[in-house]
Amino acid sequence: MTRARKSVVRRKAICAYDGSRFNGWQSQINAIGVQDAIEAALEAVLGVKIRIHGSGRTDTGVHALAQVFHFDAVWPHTAAQLLAALSTRLPHGVQIKSLQCVKGDFHARFSATAKRYHYRLFLGRADPFEEAYCWSISRPLNLHAMRQTAALLEGRHDFAAFSALNGDEKETTVRHLRRLELKVRGRRLRVVLEAEGFLYKMARRLVGALVVAGLGKMTPTEVAALLESKDRPAVLETAPAQGLFLERVFYR
Repeated sequence: MTRARKSVVRRKAICAYDGSRFNGWQSQINAIGVQDAIEAALEAVLGVKIRIHGSGRTDTGVHALAQVFHFDAVWPHTAAQLLAALSTRLPHGVQIKSLQCVKGDFHARFSATAKRYHYRLFLGRADPFEEAYCWSISRPLNLHAMRQTAALLEGRHDFAAFSALNGDEKETTVRHLRRLELKVRGRRLRVVLEAEGFLYKMARRLVGALVVAGLGKMTPTEVAALLESKDRPAVLETAPAQGLFLERVFYR
């Protein structure tokens, strides 16, 4: 009797990472991406090279509370044992929070239906233990103007003016921004952004637009008019990467 072959199983994982320690999510040639660190840990445990597929890229300096990725591998033990083995081999700044077997047609990127980010602002000067994970704004912000601007930007629009695409990509720039909300707690301001998908640097440019309106450099109506113009004016700032966190990826 021949021994039964061990089958390859697809697994879905959720991880958190400190983006300040890596050059973004994607695998790098001359730098270390989060993907590189996780793949190295998988190879150390499984003894073979494993390619993981994330729900999307995050730029250098952007953090994640719940980035999703999947991979295919043979592992004869439980998911809990695999998770424990990986945890001892991951560098500081990366943590796999959950691991489970899924159907073979699951794809971390293409099965996703929406993403939620949040951006952290500090009204004033944040202390040294917090300033690496937020954007400190020293001038007073008009929160009413920021909320007016957010209401005008919500919905389905062409967000070409709020992306950093070069213009030659074939990807549509129309997105449904279903949530753009400000939450204030003391001197901390959190901007929640939720959409079916985000263009390159779109989340950070939306936050920059809210700050521009809050500082009185543009009116809410002027910011909203950029949706029609599709231009990227210099006055529209791109918020620093360190304040952005991937909070959740949605699936059916």
